[in-house]
Amino acid sequence: MHLPYIKSVRDVDLKNKRVLIRADLNVPVSDGLVTSDARIQASLATIKAVMDEGASVVVMSHLGRPSEGEYAQEFSLLPVARRLSQLLELSVPLLAQPEDCSSIGFGELGLLENVRFLAGEKSNSTELSKRLADQCDVFVMDAFGTAHRAHASTHGVAELAPVACSGLLLDAELNAFQSTLSAPAKPMVAIIGGAKVSTKLEVLGSLANIAGRIIVGGGIANTFIAAAGYDIGKSLYEEDLLGVAKDIASRVEIPIPVDVTVGKAFDVATPAIVKAIDNVAADEMIMDIGPVTARSWAETLMDAQTIMWNGPLGVFEFDQFGEGTRVLAQAIADSAAFSIAGGGDTLAAVEKYAVAEGISYISTGGGAFLELVEGKVLPAVEVLGRRSA
Repeated sequence: MHLPYIKSVRDVDLKNKRVLIRADLNVPVSDGLVTSDARIQASLATIKAVMDEGASVVVMSHLGRPSEGEYAQEFSLLPVARRLSQLLELSVPLLAQPEDCSSIGFGELGLLENVRFLAGEKSNSTELSKRLADQCDVFVMDAFGTAHRAHASTHGVAELAPVACSGLLLDAELNAFQSTLSAPAKPMVAIIGGAKVSTKLEVLGSLANIAGRIIVGGGIANTFIAAAGYDIGKSLYEEDLLGVAKDIASRVEIPIPVDVTVGKAFDVATPAIVKAIDNVAADEMIMDIGPVTARSWAETLMDAQTIMWNGPLGVFEFDQFGEGTRVLAQAIADSAAFSIAGGGDTLAAVEKYAVAEGISYISTGGGAFLELVEGKVLPAVEVLGRRSA
């Protein structure tokens, strides 16, 4: 994996400059309150560093999936502005339009309303990109979670702003992936969960070239279990990818569980039953690995030097099917290996099982995480590299 040189915000003179920061503040909101501020917290280092230089600072982000170009109160960033105000102990006004950025003085901070309320955001329109670029002397891209999207607020503005650079969070993300994917300490173990092999096919193929073992979970695991010749009952799997699963398993060690936890319905009240892998009934679904497998796989992680984790082992949202994910999450935290974890469900599991302190690096990216592992060039990283050169 090779990443281009990118100018960092550390290398830019920000005194008396108008700075526009693209952050990833796409956080869960319920009843007008932010319920998890992890992404906001991750963005604070860059915001504080820029404000300390006396710049006029405006942060922008998306939130949820509103219809582009249309205001919708449930997707407003007002709760985020309030949370930022609390965390930074200063007033953070919400700005309706890009042109309102001019109201923010030096040493002050504003938050631009959801960029997906602006027509042309997702199509990366030149018109919107120029409106955004006109509001700043320096554009700082710090939203790793959206770096794989060529949108106006992540890509177009970086093309047109007088100066474009990376923020501290994006720097840290790229450095973590560079070290993990370019020259990982061996042995390396990857843990990849998810519903479908098809969505992570390229990830599995790339990891087969650098990892010594790949532990698979969820619907992905079911496809590999079926490919190994076991009856998986009515479990979710992809029959058309059995051959692909066999091919990947021939290139890298992918352990098959010796026991699994099954249920008869995808429901929070469904009883959990532990079965040997060769004893799954026709009316049962595999919902998690079993306790013997969880302990065995956890022990193997103690010998790893590098661990990459993306996706839970089972349906951890239901407590009775979360034990496999919990045991491996704790093992990752207890391991002396360099560990990197990312993806929405993964971060939810990290929070649920309180293992964040034991993980070396927690990535804020989901799609960007996967595309870097696949070896793809992230549009926002590409344009920053080009502007830096």
